[in-house]
Amino acid sequence: MKKVLLSIAALGLFVFPAYATQGIRENAKNEIARSRKNSIIGARKDGIVRVKSAYSVEETVQRFESIAKEQGLNIVATVNHQAGAESIGQELRPTQVIIFGNPNAGTPLMQCNQTAGIDLPQKALIWEDEQGQVWLGYNSPKYLLIRHQLKGCGEEALGKIENALTMLAEKVTQ
Repeated sequence: MKKVLLSIAALGLFVFPAYATQGIRENAKNEIARSRKNSIIGARKDGIVRVKSAYSVEETVQRFESIAKEQGLNIVATVNHQAGAESIGQELRPTQVIIFGNPNAGTPLMQCNQTAGIDLPQKALIWEDEQGQVWLGYNSPKYLLIRHQLKGCGEEALGKIENALTMLAEKVTQ
């Protein structure tokens, strides 16, 4: 009887924790997914996707440029709006725009409708809000689909662009 009780106790020590930690692991996975979802705010009516950054504006810009280049994107220009404001004696919280792209992604959109060229190369806006939170914003590919009437032509290219931008934004800001 003693051996049976010891066996049951030993089984409880090893099996129960495995089941209990499985629930903990699932909760942790859900919490990570929830926090990632909360850091990315989908496009509003203005078509801009907003992603909270864990870094300063300057660090976010540097990370964006580095990671974008690693992913085969061209950095066309970086515009420092804060420096522009200072040049005329005005104040502006840190605000920069990165113009970037890849002709392999943009050309098919312009072949569908050349007005897409007004939004290409793409732009990323990195700014600090009134509370000191840094954000990365970019045009939602779905917004571009509607704006340039690309339904039936540019959807596949925009789907790939959307996936690439989402991954880029996560890597840059987290």
